[in-house]
Amino acid sequence: MSKKTVKVTLVRSPNGTRGTHKATVLGLGLKKINQSRELEDTPAVRGMINKVSYLVRVD
Repeated sequence: MSKKTVKVTLVRSPNGTRGTHKATVLGLGLKKINQSRELEDTPAVRGMINKVSYLVRVD
């Protein structure tokens, strides 16, 4: 059984946002705009994506 994954791309800069949101973006492994990561689809990752949904795009 393969693990479900979700692709997350940083589309806006976290500069000027709350410190916790910057930390969340780094926690997702995103450092540069247009950088993408394949992450395991867990409730924790979903919560992080929800928190910074205005900065990222989910494919």
